[in-house]
Amino acid sequence: MTLLATLPDTGTFRLTGTGRWSSAFAVTELANASIAAVGVELAQLIEALNLAPSAPEVTVDQRLASLWFGYSFRPEDWELPSLWDAIAGVYETQDGWIRLHTNLPHHRQAALRVLGCAGEPSAVTAAVRHWQADRLESEIVAAGGVAAAMRSRADWLAHPQGRAVAAEALIQWTSPRTVRLRDRPQATAARPLAGLRVLDLTRVLAGPVSTRTLAGFGADVLRIDPPGWDEPGVITDISLGKRMAALDLTKGEDRLVFETLLADADVLVHGYRPGALDGLGYGADTRRRIAPNAVEVTLDAYGWAGPWADRRGFDSLVQMSAGIADAGRAWAKSDKPAPLPVQALDHATGYLMAAAVLSALAAAARGAEVPTAHLSLARTAELLAGLPKSADGLDLAPPVDSDYAEETERSGWGPGRRLAPPLRVGSAPIRWILPAARCGSGAACWPG
Repeated sequence: MTLLATLPDTGTFRLTGTGRWSSAFAVTELANASIAAVGVELAQLIEALNLAPSAPEVTVDQRLASLWFGYSFRPEDWELPSLWDAIAGVYETQDGWIRLHTNLPHHRQAALRVLGCAGEPSAVTAAVRHWQADRLESEIVAAGGVAAAMRSRADWLAHPQGRAVAAEALIQWTSPRTVRLRDRPQATAARPLAGLRVLDLTRVLAGPVSTRTLAGFGADVLRIDPPGWDEPGVITDISLGKRMAALDLTKGEDRLVFETLLADADVLVHGYRPGALDGLGYGADTRRRIAPNAVEVTLDAYGWAGPWADRRGFDSLVQMSAGIADAGRAWAKSDKPAPLPVQALDHATGYLMAAAVLSALAAAARGAEVPTAHLSLARTAELLAGLPKSADGLDLAPPVDSDYAEETERSGWGPGRRLAPPLRVGSAPIRWILPAARCGSGAACWPG
């Protein structure tokens, strides 16, 4: 078997359930196939590890897969904080539209510095109208912020970064090497990743989705954040199944702890921009020296080549850049940008990252060399743009009680219920042992 290169064929998994997201794009098809990719790769890993005589059947529930592309946790008798900062959103410029992403304080400050206005929606609206979209995007990015002007699909495909992304593989496998897997006697067909140590260096949203998925099949996921880090409104969704710790990688004592954790990890998943880990002293050669047998999967926003390869970005911004919001505007017959109904680039990329981890582990189990996997939100956007619609025509109804697991999840914020699992591999559904936890709430050590 070769390493994962694209979405699985529909004949490799069984589809149940109905309903689809209403969109100009095949969002539900992407949800089905990216979640199925996890199942198909896990089934092959189960076979490669001799946990079952053959690869088990993979089943995806279309309704639940679609809902998991939204928010998976419903609090009981309390409310989640807002997902968005007060001035985050889409604004009209002199010549088009721009999206500002200001959820992180330093990104907010950068945008306001460039605009020279108060941090209120009305003031930002007035200030943005004096700018051309491309110029404002460039100025905010140069100031250390994040923003994206709305481009058409044609404009994006003609843009140097759009051309670079279109030339990239969906999953780029580079620098193959021999990886020797640790024995994990606790692994079974029902919990095939039991005992697998996954070091998680990711932020909202794709990377955390990938490690949440691995935790659902038994992996010990340890996420490391800087002290004081938080992702209000999001972390409840994506810290499920993980231990959440904090380390300051600019301090010597914390670096020693981190290096010990990395040395004992089986998998490293990170979402730093190209060169960021190098700047901390943990370039690729150093990581391989510390953890020669760790499978590595990484992502960025705008791809791994081209002038924007090191640009910060998020799903909502890539939708603006890559022409998705403009195509949605035309489809919806709207004057304003019309993004996808969910952050599908994040979620799909996250599931594909998890599938890439499983594919790499299966290659190692068979004695093949294992490369590092690189994915990007922008390349997933190209995948979505070319994906035909095939799901049933019924619009997806909002979640109801029966869509949620019966048991109450005691999260670090309060009780709630989690959507039922969308994926089953053989007789085993995804099942999480640990509830969602706050950033920095646990110790920086592996269990046991």
